[in-house]
Amino acid sequence: MNTTEITLQRLQQSQSGEETIGKLTIPGRYECWILEDQKRDVKVKGDTRIPAGRYEIKLRAAGRIHENYLQKFGADFHKGTLHFQDVPNFQYILIHIGNTEKDTEGCLLTGKTYSAANGHFTIQQSTAAYKELYAIVRDKLLSGEKVFISIYDEV
Repeated sequence: MNTTEITLQRLQQSQSGEETIGKLTIPGRYECWILEDQKRDVKVKGDTRIPAGRYEIKLRAAGRIHENYLQKFGADFHKGTLHFQDVPNFQYILIHIGNTEKDTEGCLLTGKTYSAANGHFTIQQSTAAYKELYAIVRDKLLSGEKVFISIYDEV
């Protein structure tokens, strides 16, 4: 069975320490920015980034974000949310649309660009980046491929 490997290199936490910016890459195919919550030694539900590691991504056809995206994008495009599997001590970790740390809910946000202001990172053109990434990953999954993401902490 074929597999697709995605990498996420975390680059830095914001000056406020509340969010992390990183670069997601599908080698030779796609790149975008990722905004996540901060790193914490003790998990705070919905406000802590997931640990570095390698995780399988599957489609999850349930939940509030899935229902919202069905309405927003239609059933021809949206087949389920991009859902991380087997993240230790975390549940329902998704890649989705948003602009600030307040939108993350513990998940990963996509963007074509990002900016830093007042000690915080924000991400822009999130919907466009999400749709591009989603189409690639969705098509791989629907064709029977496995998709994995390897997340690396800041150097």
